[in-house]
Amino acid sequence: MEREVHLLYKNVRRATILDFLVRCKACEKKKGKKNRGLVVKPIVHSSMNSRGQLDLTDLQTNPDGEFHYILNYQDHLTKFVTLQPLRMKTAEEVAVVLLNIFTTFGAPCILHTDNDKEFKNKLVESLNEMWPRLLIVHGKSRNSQSQGRVERANCDIQDMLTWKSDNRTNNWS
Repeated sequence: MEREVHLLYKNVRRATILDFLVRCKACEKKKGKKNRGLVVKPIVHSSMNSRGQLDLTDLQTNPDGEFHYILNYQDHLTKFVTLQPLRMKTAEEVAVVLLNIFTTFGAPCILHTDNDKEFKNKLVESLNEMWPRLLIVHGKSRNSQSQGRVERANCDIQDMLTWKSDNRTNNWS
């Protein structure tokens, strides 16, 4: 700053510049703001099946026969997605499909779902009896910060279904 001041003014002493910096209101405002850093902590994993995310895609406007929903299960570390068609959005059907996925790939340590009622039912929570180490965590519905990856996969599913309808087929299941 001293160099810049001397380009414009010749008789300004260093003590005057330092005094100005101490009393500068704009400088005080910059000092008062603290950097908060990351607001949301990232989810870190060390192995496959340490955390899985689960969501449902509603396709009642574009059903495939008796199927009206798609269950979207995604491993958080590998981003491996498993899609299963559902007839109805009931806890019983969700639990059966989850049981099928868990017996194929193994149960995650943490199952992250949104707050929909089909994920809070006793039937889904009874999966804890089969896998005692399974922790079911409920986040906010359609919250991109906590359910970002699975919500992004839901958008990709919608894009794929648009492609299928453009090609005059409705057999998405």
